[in-house]
Amino acid sequence: MSEHDLDVAILGAGTAGMTAYRQARKYTGRVALIDGGTLGTTCARVGCMPSKLLIAAANARHEAQQAGPFGLEVGDVGVDGRAVMKRVREERDRFVGFVRDALEGFDQSNIIRQNARFADNNTLVLEDGSKLTARATVIATGSRPHIPEPFEVAGDRLITNDDLFDREDLPASVAVFGAGVIGLELGQALHRLGVRVRLFELGDNVGAITDPDMRACAQEVLGAGFPALWNAETEIDRDGDEIVVTWTAGGKRGEERFDYILAATGRRPNLDRLGLENTTVEVNDHGIPLYDRQSMRAGDCPIYIAGDAAADLPLLHEAADEGRIAGENAAHFPESYRKTRRVPLSIVFSDPQIAVAGESHADLTARDAAFRIGSVWFEDQGRARVMRVNQGLLRVYGCEKTGLLLGAEMFGPAAEHIGHLLSWVIADHLTVEEILDRPFYHPVIEEGVRTALRNLNTALGFAPPPPARSIDCGPGG
Repeated sequence: MSEHDLDVAILGAGTAGMTAYRQARKYTGRVALIDGGTLGTTCARVGCMPSKLLIAAANARHEAQQAGPFGLEVGDVGVDGRAVMKRVREERDRFVGFVRDALEGFDQSNIIRQNARFADNNTLVLEDGSKLTARATVIATGSRPHIPEPFEVAGDRLITNDDLFDREDLPASVAVFGAGVIGLELGQALHRLGVRVRLFELGDNVGAITDPDMRACAQEVLGAGFPALWNAETEIDRDGDEIVVTWTAGGKRGEERFDYILAATGRRPNLDRLGLENTTVEVNDHGIPLYDRQSMRAGDCPIYIAGDAAADLPLLHEAADEGRIAGENAAHFPESYRKTRRVPLSIVFSDPQIAVAGESHADLTARDAAFRIGSVWFEDQGRARVMRVNQGLLRVYGCEKTGLLLGAEMFGPAAEHIGHLLSWVIADHLTVEEILDRPFYHPVIEEGVRTALRNLNTALGFAPPPPARSIDCGPGG
């Protein structure tokens, strides 16, 4: 019998924590899932699913309004904000219910509905003052919205994605701060649903894009679709029930009043109340534990970390992968195994969509990789023009020495699907020539991928330039 109360303690019952629990239970029954907060994953409650519900409503209205050039008669498409938000809440609650059902399926004797903090590497203190010891612990406590200090003046007129989906009606006007994933998706969706929106980005960020040429393209296209300012300097004041934003951007200055501020300025891991200072875990300047992302172990401690708490890639599939690795290793502690991680894939459900597969432009530049670039603009891509979704740019990156496809960034139509396609061929370690040997149907948007790959193959020195123009692909073959 172990000298500890538990073999594995898991802090947090979100995606990473639930996955870690399932994995640890394969090897030991002496496991506790500890969480005193609201049950239901970030994805189901306030993230992926409710945001896609709002986006679906927004895109349905937008597509109807844009049908005129097809020769269709389109009238005004009204918005019943209460009906929109009712469906968002009901479907959101349905998804949360699935998570709760899964938790109810766990052995309830293994679930502790309290929060905990470390007294030392192996000892946890619960809210009721009781203590328990664990041979190994997995931190999977998730994250919460980061609220910059200047926003505090907004008081009850400040909302985050954690608040938005509980509303019974759409707001009349919102100042959205941040052009990351949350800001772009929610800002554009609210605009398309008739909310007066202006997005403010203090830097030049656009979702997950790191390629400078693509970032410039995305700023231009998105800025033409709804009011958005990059590299903005802002001052925020409150006047009664109104938020006053004074801004300077692009050599212009303006002032606008809004009902609310939507803070989409990132999320911070829930680590500050865990008592990490009582452990031997080393942390960086932001208080994040230093850990090996192949094993999820923090140094040589009996402590592992997974999901949003790790502040690495705040994506559901990454949280599940990290939970699986951390749960298995915690159950085997003191043995700890390093696992190969999947090819990175991130998607932003803006319109046009954004996808980054494999190594990004920034990744390759940071490691001083010898790579070449192939591009395609979608303006004249055949199928994209047919559907009137012909905006955006795809850039693919190949290794100069081997001809392998290393990564890609995309701002354009069907990026959520093309991102998967590219991540799969990168995972299979295919060269650009080998990918070009795969079938490409006509007419499909994926023919644009072929154009980019042909241009990359030329840049790598493996083929002559493609035809100047082809009816299936537009310029570049």
